[in-house]
Amino acid sequence: MRVLVLGGGLQGSACAYDLLQNPNVERVRLADVRADPLPPFLVPCARDPRLERVTVDARESIAVEKAMHGMHACANALPYFFNLDISRIAIEQGVHCCDLGGNTEIVLRQIELDDAARSKAVSIVPDCGLAPGMVNVLAETAIREMDTVHAVRIYVGGLPQHPMPPLNYQIVYSLEGVLDYYTTPSWIVRGGKQVQVEALSEVEPVPFDAPLGNLEAFHTAGGLSTLAHTYEGRIDSMEYKTLRYPGHADQMRTIRSLGLLSLDPVQVHGQSVIPRQVFIACVEPRLRRPGARDLVALRILVDGTIQSEARQVGWELVDYYDEEKGISAMERSTGYSLAITATMQVAGEVAGSGVKTPDQAIDGNLYIERLAERGIRIRRF
Repeated sequence: MRVLVLGGGLQGSACAYDLLQNPNVERVRLADVRADPLPPFLVPCARDPRLERVTVDARESIAVEKAMHGMHACANALPYFFNLDISRIAIEQGVHCCDLGGNTEIVLRQIELDDAARSKAVSIVPDCGLAPGMVNVLAETAIREMDTVHAVRIYVGGLPQHPMPPLNYQIVYSLEGVLDYYTTPSWIVRGGKQVQVEALSEVEPVPFDAPLGNLEAFHTAGGLSTLAHTYEGRIDSMEYKTLRYPGHADQMRTIRSLGLLSLDPVQVHGQSVIPRQVFIACVEPRLRRPGARDLVALRILVDGTIQSEARQVGWELVDYYDEEKGISAMERSTGYSLAITATMQVAGEVAGSGVKTPDQAIDGNLYIERLAERGIRIRRF
């Protein structure tokens, strides 16, 4: 199979790395607007004749079409605002496509392309990262086992292994994306209806086994994606919360309340500036710690009944930076997830053509097996 990876950042590079470990992959075309040096973990793969690097500006549809030519699938690791156009181009070119999602409104617009994708026998699967993505597949797998479901609780976070004050956080993906999640209301299901709750609210403790210990969880936007739409009126309670070390939510609420995360311009000595841009410029260099080890923590709890008996199905993952390969836990859980989806699409292992979210398209047990093959082991309890 031949796969185009759009976006040569860390997630796209991790996706390309994973694809190159697959003997059934005969070509990986890694495309980005810049020909930046490869990340260290991908450098040894530069000698692999199956890896082809091309320069592509995703804003130019003709260039994207050219990059897709001859490919079986496109693994799109670009920012979310490209996803709708990339999906349209993939359908036109007859190429399967998956992406990292992250914006539910865009996913809903991608779903409107379902008829067009079916007419071309093309599979489009948005939201194929960690959250949304992995968590949605796991939640759906547990839901399908139950006769009735009362509550779904999803907790996930990317964290430093060795937290440093004041925020006990390090950048594991786009800081701008993190701040979007901290400032955008979160859609959840409560009382069987979709409602919005404030980001960083309803903090609760979530204990993990040593050495991780106690974390805190709070509402953030985007993690449920279309699950909230799917199960409105069918499940009483469904929510997604982000995991951080204790105290983080309170600190970020203070920063937000001071207006430092606002996108509304303010005047400073006669100059118009956007507070969030200033905040990112000041904070990002202090939170981006090259070489610092990260981890991904995940827990999903689904409560319901099986044959009239109360049951709970739980999933848990604590994954760490890969010391041997130099690949972060966030890259493993996100980039590898994207690669797995692309190969499943080409192999005909997803639920047919059309536009389907991962919870609709992907067999959870097969997905868990593929993750385990990569050392990402999800524990059921």
